[in-house]
Amino acid sequence: MAETARGNGALRGGIDLGGTKIQAVVISRSHQVVGGARRPTPTDGGPDAVAAALTSAIGEAAAQAGVTPRHLLGVGVGSPGSVDVEAGTVSQARNLPGWEGTYPLGERLERALGCPIRLGNDVQVANIAELRLGAGHGRGSFLGVAWGTGIGGSVVLDGRLWRGRGAAGEIGHMVVVRDGAPCTCGRRGCVEAYAGRAAMELAARRRSDRGEKTVLFRLMKQEGRPRLTSGVWARALEEGDALARDLMDGAVAALGAGIASAVNLLDIGTVIIEGGLGVRMGQPYADRIAGAMRPHLFLPDRAPDVVVAQLGDLGGAIGAALQVSARR
Repeated sequence: MAETARGNGALRGGIDLGGTKIQAVVISRSHQVVGGARRPTPTDGGPDAVAAALTSAIGEAAAQAGVTPRHLLGVGVGSPGSVDVEAGTVSQARNLPGWEGTYPLGERLERALGCPIRLGNDVQVANIAELRLGAGHGRGSFLGVAWGTGIGGSVVLDGRLWRGRGAAGEIGHMVVVRDGAPCTCGRRGCVEAYAGRAAMELAARRRSDRGEKTVLFRLMKQEGRPRLTSGVWARALEEGDALARDLMDGAVAALGAGIASAVNLLDIGTVIIEGGLGVRMGQPYADRIAGAMRPHLFLPDRAPDVVVAQLGDLGGAIGAALQVSARR
């Protein structure tokens, strides 16, 4: 692998920064993954700890490709929160530990890695990858929905990413229950307040503390995880855990209502389910979300296709790498 990578001459790095995991890749000119690394997102230490983990992850991925980060054409990062591409900053990434203000992530990474850094919104860069290489290829318009620690979204219209004024696609913060459950954004009743993995974990802890039986936290400890990961949720459902099933049913209902409302507005023909939980639960849950959408669709006989991201867990990191110019 290393010899092939060195001979390629156009290696780019990409990092998908999520609430529970960091995925780093190095891709070739032909978009083949020639190096990769995955590690948990730090649970404390704030933005500095996250930046250090990103640096370490891309360093490991580059080593697999036979290079060091400074020999890459650049590294793209897909981050949650409000991303200022020109300033190289990330603000209000509330699903990351202690990240409330604005942090100069681009500057810190460029100094540590010695190569150009390009920041982007995590869901938007994943959608770019799906548009060019995955489930969105050949589809003129689609809505990407990232189902993970939070709920992210991104819109592609006529083959072009719609950025709005910089915050387009935030489907996780569409209100589905007026004066409903509190959301991490400070408002109430958002899709994310019911379907985001972090919100589901908080609900599971409250109900467990009140005496409801669940295997979720036993499985979490068995797997050595500090949080309820997608794998833990999947195992609990396989074991027939009633609390996990009830919370997952609520998540599907909220996603169905929120996505259907977006489809009613845009009259879009494809929905791509992305993110750690979405990819892990797979097409059976994409089909369930499609079913939950139907009662809310203005034109149910023209319901959109609901499919799972073809690039899986690597889509965000590959999309992040695609932000880097193929030549210096």
